[in-house]
Amino acid sequence: MTRSSVDGPANLDGPAEAPNAVAAPVAKRPTWDQAEGNPLPLGVNWIEEEQAFNFAVHSEHAESVTLLLYSPADLVNPLLRLQLDFLHNKSGRIWHCRVPVTKLGAACYYAYSVSGETIPQLHSFDPQKVLLDPYAKCIFFPPGFDRNLAMREGSNAGSAPLGVLFDHRSTFDWSGHPPPYHESDAVIYELHVRGFTKNPNSGVDPSRAGTYAGLVEKIPYLKELGVTVVELMPVFQRDPQEGDYWGYMPLNFFAPHAQYASTQRADELRLEFKNMVKAFHEADIGVVLDVVYNHTCEGDYKGPIYSFKGFDSAGYYMLSSDPANPYANYSGTGNTLNFGQAHVRKMVIDSLRYWKRGMHIDGFRFDLASVFSRNADGSLNWGEAPIFSEIAADPELGRVRLIAEPWDTAAYQLGRGFPGLTWLQWNGRFRDDVRRFVKGDAGMVPEVMRRIYGSDDLFPDSRADAYHAYQSVNYVTSHDGFTLYDLVSYDRKHNWQNGNNNQDGTDANYSWNCGQEGDEAVPPAVRALRRKQVKNFCCLLFLSNGTPMFRAGDEFLNTQFGNNNPYNQDNEIGWLDWSQLQANRDIFRFFKNMIAFRKNHPSLSRSRFWREDVSWYGVGPTVDLSSDSHTLAFCLHGASQGDDDIYAMINAYWEELEFNVQEGTAAEWKRIVDTALPSPDDFSDDGIPLARTKYLVAPRSIVVLCRPRAETQ
Repeated sequence: MTRSSVDGPANLDGPAEAPNAVAAPVAKRPTWDQAEGNPLPLGVNWIEEEQAFNFAVHSEHAESVTLLLYSPADLVNPLLRLQLDFLHNKSGRIWHCRVPVTKLGAACYYAYSVSGETIPQLHSFDPQKVLLDPYAKCIFFPPGFDRNLAMREGSNAGSAPLGVLFDHRSTFDWSGHPPPYHESDAVIYELHVRGFTKNPNSGVDPSRAGTYAGLVEKIPYLKELGVTVVELMPVFQRDPQEGDYWGYMPLNFFAPHAQYASTQRADELRLEFKNMVKAFHEADIGVVLDVVYNHTCEGDYKGPIYSFKGFDSAGYYMLSSDPANPYANYSGTGNTLNFGQAHVRKMVIDSLRYWKRGMHIDGFRFDLASVFSRNADGSLNWGEAPIFSEIAADPELGRVRLIAEPWDTAAYQLGRGFPGLTWLQWNGRFRDDVRRFVKGDAGMVPEVMRRIYGSDDLFPDSRADAYHAYQSVNYVTSHDGFTLYDLVSYDRKHNWQNGNNNQDGTDANYSWNCGQEGDEAVPPAVRALRRKQVKNFCCLLFLSNGTPMFRAGDEFLNTQFGNNNPYNQDNEIGWLDWSQLQANRDIFRFFKNMIAFRKNHPSLSRSRFWREDVSWYGVGPTVDLSSDSHTLAFCLHGASQGDDDIYAMINAYWEELEFNVQEGTAAEWKRIVDTALPSPDDFSDDGIPLARTKYLVAPRSIVVLCRPRAETQ
């Protein structure tokens, strides 16, 4: 019999009443999530209602996982060590726990230690290594950070990158201009965050040179130029001691690169990045990130153990059948992420969603995207590789601009060979064919016609395929290769300063130095020809159907002194030289006007191919498709688009040729462009009326005419 905790008093005036029992209060027990943590979402997440952090990390084969929490006062010895119990803190392949903020004390950094069965040669599961959370959204590098300690046996405590526990309650005001989405007026401008403003002559305040904030100061320049989309070379956090200037060796897929911030405070880094994106959006400029998901900076079996290797090498990376080289290397950098694993694909999609939702990024250009098509054994999945359908099914990524570099070191999937059916693709054939045509190679007229038309041989619009012309990202230059000026100034690469005995970088440049190698004591005639060739490339790029892209600095003849692979040149070779803008204002003006011309004539850039709206000619009524031909002309009729007619005469021959305009009378046409003329006559805003339908097109030059639509009615 149980006695009540409270008995009623006796009633002395009459018979005693039954006791009035009151139940004892039941102590509120923690929920299962509070007691054990939750496996999703991965990473560290702030639980506002509980004032607690939830930690979750994927490690399939680990035998023991310990959460390490550090205070700024001691970055070697953890303030707290929480060893996770698989019976309480593991769900499937994910280890997790929840820590109330009251237990954290002064801790503001975190990492993990993981133990498990070591696989020979993979150096996995080294409990002495302090491991960075793959989902860390902000990363702190201690003053004693040392890459070498991560590459050899023993502890790297106090020398390893750590995740930052920042206040998730902070919010950012994204109100104002909605994210832009450019279609026919899309002009992509590829730039390097540091290299764009690091040079002292950039005009940016020295405290912000080479940073996200520095880019904001250059937005008026970009608006004047007319670009509508900036494509930022990789901004994922990388190893600052690796010498990877370009950024194609990521350490993590969620944190912005701390060394691009003007602030040293970890809690202000993300704020600076968000302010940059918001400023671009307020200027009606979209932001695309060049993302590297195909590999990490941990390299091969000799590389450092920072994160993925320590959590599960065999689970994150593709393995080879060669014991001496256990990591498959389809990226050319030592390792390849295994997209045959569901948790790897989830990590990529979580990363994309984070940059879209949290940072308001408008699109992504995927480096070596053919890696996405590889099965766990490294073979190519030519059908429907899972990650493509998973990205397509994600509602947050539906309106995001997805751009592929459709190849890796062992696969070339340009066009319909690439599984991402609706993705845009870097068109390497456009680059090579246009370069060869302008250079003067034989037999290129049929090929360059295809590229101008929109590359329907690669992106067919048949009933079965139904590709769009805009899916071809047309470019002549990118970060990978010569600048546009070097393309017309060097016959061969000059990469000696990279430290690889001039063996790095491609030899297939399809470049021509116009008569003299390099930039020393160049005769005026050679300099004039180079400028004309640059304008020819600019013309063909902006007259072609598709989505145009060019690299930063090409509009004012920036040079890398013949280096076509300055991946490790964090100096004047890799930085833009803004003094060239003043020296080459005429080239800047030409680019600016060609961009404006394209925007004013949406007939050039269409969702679909030109089809019956284009008529092809040569110097006369028919195109000469022979191997010896170097000329063509076309008339693009704009009536179906409510636009003017455009007539282009293209002479890549080394002699002057007389072209006969095949449509209309001379009085109907005005000359807009003649690349052979000096500035400002090379581009006329109002147009110069033709005196006759015969036009002498100078050697290696392009002439563009325009017939106003009002005169065609």
